[in-house]
Amino acid sequence: MADHLSLVQTADGSSTIFNNLVGENYHSRHGALQESQHVFLKSGLQHFLNLSGATAVDVLEVGFGTGLNFLISADYCRTAGINLQYTGIEAYPLSEELIFATGYEQYVSDGTWQAFKEIYSPALASVQTLSKACSLEVAVTKLMDFDASRSFDVMYFDAFAEIHQPEMWSLEALAHITRFIKPGGVFVTYAITGNLKRALKSLGFSIEKAPGAPGKREMLRATKNL
Repeated sequence: MADHLSLVQTADGSSTIFNNLVGENYHSRHGALQESQHVFLKSGLQHFLNLSGATAVDVLEVGFGTGLNFLISADYCRTAGINLQYTGIEAYPLSEELIFATGYEQYVSDGTWQAFKEIYSPALASVQTLSKACSLEVAVTKLMDFDASRSFDVMYFDAFAEIHQPEMWSLEALAHITRFIKPGGVFVTYAITGNLKRALKSLGFSIEKAPGAPGKREMLRATKNL
């Protein structure tokens, strides 16, 4: 395990990883699982599926990290009969040892967890099939270097907080990455600031304040205008 990374327990009993170089946890200390479920699964993926009635969804995550957002999304889609294509962007992928020590197998089905364990590696740069209805690709690159030949229905923006990584939240970074969202597609993140709202509005998104995960009053959800 890298010296600057350590497993810590959050308030809901689920684990996250603390990055000493950045000075921040990968998830909320108020509850890693609760944050992932509320911000990304319920407010992002399920919101899009409920509105669109789609039976297939393409998700792009900025900050793949521990894989928790992917795991709960894949497990939900497996149960709901939704085809999922999932792409994560991660400049500094975590080791198998660290990810498999998180204990996240207790929050998803055995089938989802075992399929993930079989295909995950820090060099997961090609599309891997977990099942007939689920695929995963992790782009090992920085946000500004990311490129894709397709666009996405839902974007999970799960970068470290702006105070620690201001370059990830700049207008330039947001303009680059949100061009991969389809018209009508949904952008969700745990944060909400005036700068973020103004940036997304200027990029052609309709902004919505939504209730935040435990420890946060509000979060941001934005829909790309048609």
